Order: sequence, then structure tokens, then C-alpha cells
Amino acid sequence: MHIVVCIKQVPDSAQIRVHPVTNTIMRQGVPTIINPYDLFALEQALQVRDYHGGEVTVLTMGPPMAEESLRKALTYGADRAVLLTDRHFAGSDTLATSFALSQAIAKIGNSFGSPDIVFTGKQTIDGDTAQVGPGIAKRLNLVQLTYVAKITSIDLSTRAITVERRSEGGTHVLKSELPCLITMLEGSNVIRRGALDDALRAARSEIVKWNAAEAGIEDITKCGLRGSPTVVKRVFAPTPREQKAVQIDTVEKAVQDVADELVASIFNNQPALEHELSSTGSVSR
Repeated sequence: MHIVVCIKQVPDSAQIRVHPVTNTIMRQGVPTIINPYDLFALEQALQVRDYHGGEVTVLTMGPPMAEESLRKALTYGADRAVLLTDRHFAGSDTLATSFALSQAIAKIGNSFGSPDIVFTGKQTIDGDTAQVGPGIAKRLNLVQLTYVAKITSIDLSTRAITVERRSEGGTHVLKSELPCLITMLEGSNVIRRGALDDALRAARSEIVKWNAAEAGIEDITKCGLRGSPTVVKRVFAPTPREQKAVQIDTVEKAVQDVADELVASIFNNQPALEHELSSTGSVSR
């Protein structure tokens, strides 16, 4: 099998700051990491490779510094890494990003073998749109299996895959044909630590680097800002609440007394809610 995993280098969300004047994200001095959701996609790809054989190619689009995340992916056990980097990609929204990545995946297929599965994380922690994976699937005409929690089986003889997809109402068991694109959920597996041999190999491995032309992208107007119909107008932090939390003492109190005190506190702070519930007969005091 040949499996492609799309990852993204993102700023560590725990250390992001917003500029108080420009309302933009301050990236200076903020460490970058592999998007956490993408790690579950990478681990799942490695498990499929370990069981069925084949290769795992990791792909990312970003500035030259994104090479760090690709080498990190190699330390986990990926076989090959491809960096799609070009000034033409700067400012890409999800539409332009999915276009560039789909073109690169097509080039990967021509260069290293057509992928049987393309894995992505369910979303990224910096954009939170969950649009790039489905966008790639649409452009490459692949069956898309989103929010997958578990791969139940893969039958290479019939080119079929069965997965469990999590939804609000429960779990869907879906069977589809290969090739396909899968977006993996968090917590779907346990991410390996990586072996020493893989770490040494990653340090000396050559990262395949393509610009737009080398990736086979002919229409540059579909990339970067020119190919992005959406832009981020501003980024801002939520305004802190002035009202402080109310703490209810529960020491040596019966459960019923604590519950009564809690309800009374809620109604004291929201009298309209008490009136609304009383008028419908939903509450009595």
C-alpha cells in the first residue's frame, strides 16, 4: 500500500498571544508543533502500513521551517516526506490550500505510486474549519470518510475498507472502496514514541521539496491570496467577564440543601429565568 498523510505545522495554541493594537496573532517567539489531530492520522497510517506493508509519505505545505515537522514525522516511522513550499502559497485559505495539496498528492502519485489512502486530522487547532480534508477529496474525486474513530478492516483483494465513524447520534459503520480519504478523530489510537533507528534516519533523510511549478501547479491564480475568497478580518481574545463565580459551601450539608441553594443562587442572578419557568409550570419553590 501507499499511504499519504497530510500534516500541518501550527503554533502551539497554549502560547499564542494576540496583539492588543492590530488584533493579529503574534507568532514571534511562539514554538511550532505538528497539529495534534494530524498525529492521530499519522499513527493510524503507520499502523495500516505495519499490518499490510507498503510506504507512508508525509506531506505538508508551508514555509521552509515546516521541514522541522516533517522530520518529526519521520522519527515516528514515516518513509518519505514532501514539503510544498512557495511564496505563491502565502495567505492561502482552505480552498487554496486544498487545491495546492491535491495537486501535490497527484504529483506524489505519479512519482512514488498512487496512494490507496490519504489521511488527515479532523481539523487544525489554528483554523478549526475541518474543510481541507474534504476539499482534497473533492478535488481528487476520492471517497471521503470523515470523523473516523476506528478502521475495522481493509481487504486489499477486493479494494474495500470498513470504518467506524462517530456522529452526534452514535456510531456509523461504513464500508467503502479504495482509494479514499480519511479524517481521523482525536483519541482514536495511541501515538507511538518512535524508535531510535527512525530518529537517526530522520536526521539524515532528504526532504523532497517542491515549489508550485515542481508540484505540477499550472494555474497560480488558484493559490495564495489570489485563490482565497475568504480572509481573516481580525483576531481577538474574548472579553473577560466582570462577574465573578459564586462558590457554594458544601461541607456538612445534605445533597438536597446544596441543590436548593444552587437553584436559589441561579434564580437570584437570573430572575427572568425563574419567571419563565414558573409560567410554564416547570419549576416550583
